Amino acid sequence: MKNSIYIVGMGPGREEMMTAEAIHILEQSDVIVGYTLYLDLLSVRFKEKELLSTPMRQEKERCRLCFQEAEKGKRVALVCSGDAGIYGMASLMYELGKEYPEIELFVIAGITAASSGAAVLGAPLNHDFCVISLSDLLTPWERIEKRLNAAAEGDFVIVLYNPSSRKRKDYLMRACDILLRSIEGERVCGYVENIGRKGTKVETCKLKELREREVNMFTTVFIGSSGSEIINGKLITKRGYQ
Repeated sequence: MKNSIYIVGMGPGREEMMTAEAIHILEQSDVIVGYTLYLDLLSVRFKEKELLSTPMRQEKERCRLCFQEAEKGKRVALVCSGDAGIYGMASLMYELGKEYPEIELFVIAGITAASSGAAVLGAPLNHDFCVISLSDLLTPWERIEKRLNAAAEGDFVIVLYNPSSRKRKDYLMRACDILLRSIEGERVCGYVENIGRKGTKVETCKLKELREREVNMFTTVFIGSSGSEIINGKLITKRGYQ
């Protein structure tokens, strides 16, 4: 029988926004591995578990730690914010998993920021949409720019992950400038900071205003399509029902 690792999406981190399956898996696990911030969010409910962490940008080490613990016969859960298969650790686990054929991997779906942020804003994703990360840590900026242009030309609702950080303070402005080549400045937008956590902040604005806004790495940005509008303060994308 193979040992198992469960790659768990924990959503924003609040227990009420985790799936019942995710909570069940964590309850059944011997070891929970994750980034320090995520383990802090889980530490009260799962304080009896063995909690192991690595610092930010040590993703490979964190994954290998999971395999090492699983080789000891322990039931291991690796937690990721949002959904582990959306800008998460699931793909890296499968890549490294080729070296550990005796260990079986299972992905447990979670609520990604596009879904949880959309729910706070209203219904911005009610028609075709795409998700683009502005982090150029693993993706060259030239490729990000190409994707932004394609999304604007395709008239998608655009969700931006990782819109800013200490080293990338102007990336949202740069992205807006790219989109403004194809999209009118009056296009409706919105953004949510600290989704599902203490200090949640929600704003709606126009694209020309968005480029001047200051956001942080915990913010998810939504740029409407031509079918989006603000209704009673909520960002809505119409399906086109007659």
